Amino acid sequence: MDRLLYQTVLKGDHVTFLKLIQENETLITQTVVGSSNTVLHLAARLGHLELVSEILKVCPDMVAAENCDLETPLHEACREGKFEVVKVLMAADEGVVGKVNSRGESVLFAACERGKIDVVKHLIEFEWLLLHEIDAFMCSIHVAAAGGHTDIVKEILNVRPEFARKYNSEGYSALHLACIKGQLDTTRELLWWDPDLVYLRDHNGWTPLHWASMKGRVGIIGEIISINLESIELVTNHGETVLHLAVKYNQFEVLKHLKETVNIIKLVNVQDNDGNTLLHVATAGKLTTMVTYLLKSGVDVNAINRRGYTALDVVESDGSHSSGLQIVPALLEAGAKTCEQLPPTSRDTIKEVVRPISTTHSPYSKGVDSATHRHRHRKHSHRRSKQIELQNEGLRNARNTITIVAVLIATVTFSAGINPPGGFSQETGKAKIGSKQPFKVFVLCNIMALFLSLGIVNVLVSVIPFRRKSMMNLLVATHKIMWVATIFMASAYIAATWAILPHDQGSRWLMIELILVGVGCTLVVLLGLSILLGKQWSRKREWRRRKEKKMKDGTPNSSVNSRVGEMHFVKNAHESSSNSDVDSSDHVIKTREHDFIIKEKTAQTGLGGGTFLQDARQDAR
Repeated sequence: MDRLLYQTVLKGDHVTFLKLIQENETLITQTVVGSSNTVLHLAARLGHLELVSEILKVCPDMVAAENCDLETPLHEACREGKFEVVKVLMAADEGVVGKVNSRGESVLFAACERGKIDVVKHLIEFEWLLLHEIDAFMCSIHVAAAGGHTDIVKEILNVRPEFARKYNSEGYSALHLACIKGQLDTTRELLWWDPDLVYLRDHNGWTPLHWASMKGRVGIIGEIISINLESIELVTNHGETVLHLAVKYNQFEVLKHLKETVNIIKLVNVQDNDGNTLLHVATAGKLTTMVTYLLKSGVDVNAINRRGYTALDVVESDGSHSSGLQIVPALLEAGAKTCEQLPPTSRDTIKEVVRPISTTHSPYSKGVDSATHRHRHRKHSHRRSKQIELQNEGLRNARNTITIVAVLIATVTFSAGINPPGGFSQETGKAKIGSKQPFKVFVLCNIMALFLSLGIVNVLVSVIPFRRKSMMNLLVATHKIMWVATIFMASAYIAATWAILPHDQGSRWLMIELILVGVGCTLVVLLGLSILLGKQWSRKREWRRRKEKKMKDGTPNSSVNSRVGEMHFVKNAHESSSNSDVDSSDHVIKTREHDFIIKEKTAQTGLGGGTFLQDARQDAR
């Protein structure tokens, strides 16, 4: 757009504008670079009524002109609340009222978003505008409610009362958005219009009160429960109450307000679909203030969730957090216990929160009490989770060990590379014995050891597998590469020693002896590891052979015996010594997994467990 024309429109000088247009008629069709706004867009936005009238006289079709966002000049006038300009534009062409921009927003939406009540009243006179979906993403009453424009909400409801229950494309009602944004007056108006709006649920199953609790809107919570006290008992699709959400999102003031104004004793110990009470949620989030406050509110400190955990179990499962050190004493002082410390009778009297172990239809299982099964299952589940945590910790330790060793190798080889044997020449700055063959071997081996160790460090730092099997594969691969880097480092040391020793007969024999000692020690270590690995493979082949034989024989206890044989193989492998943290972690993981399988099988077979253990002992022999 011409600079002089642009400045004239900004000032609203319609006289100068007409002169410019008379001199060059094509100027009126020019647009602003980047936004594609015409002169009418600019004049409507700034509210220059006389200039708008002159532009429409010269070019009436410009009233429907669109910029890069597909907005007409009427969008600009409605958004800025230029009421007189709006009337002039609508008089020129009423059809532009129904146009929407690229985001699906109508002119009514633009006025509601900015709270321009006069423009909204004028537009609402065109009732047909509200009879169809003119907004692709959000209708006008929703944006007005979110912005706290209560007068506009009231005007829309006077024309279309059913819009109070209308949902936008995101699944929210107007009351939901008012509660989310903390618009108290708008919330009060909507509740006065229809008190049953508190029962509306969004796409997540959350009511307006749930959102107010999550956002910490204490005033709105008080307004809602003053109109409908029963709404406080509504739960989400996940079974969470208003108190659950307040604790989960660390809204302490909401929890305190509800306890002081409403009798929430019966809601304190309500469990969600996972069996978690308020205390479980607070301890999982390490919310010290919440936990202390709940302990004084009569919460059940030893309630068990579906995983078989009490609140104390939840805290102890993550001892790395410093806040847990403050929560544990408070729980213990209130009489909290772990699930294993609770007597089976008291634990079974609580509402069934753990699915019982599925039993077979054999005659042995009929005499086993279901409460005993639940007790054993909880105990095994708790023990199993602790074992998995120990196994994961072992893998992390192995990962850290390999990383440290790789860093040490890189440090040694880097130092040897910048300070080579024989030193540097003061004149040329090059290695004095660089032309010797042993020195070249030293350089090659030193470089290989350096970059292999650096590669190990980069891989272990960059790649963080979340699955245990992937972690095992990664550690096994890096462990083998670390061995190669160590061998190259040893070779570099031997080559450097050979390069700096004098080449007389005595020195040569000394070097040969050193090489033989080094190679001999390495071979002894490799031989020992090879023997251990051979024994492990042999036991594995034997176990597979026995398993295949029993499956061919079709013995009734073949599946059970195969597990025992596998356990026996892993146990023997675990008892044998190992040279690396990776192998040790693998043995511990397998041993504990199969021990748990045997214990679980024993519990499931009930009175037949004796037969199973007897077969296991015979097979182990």
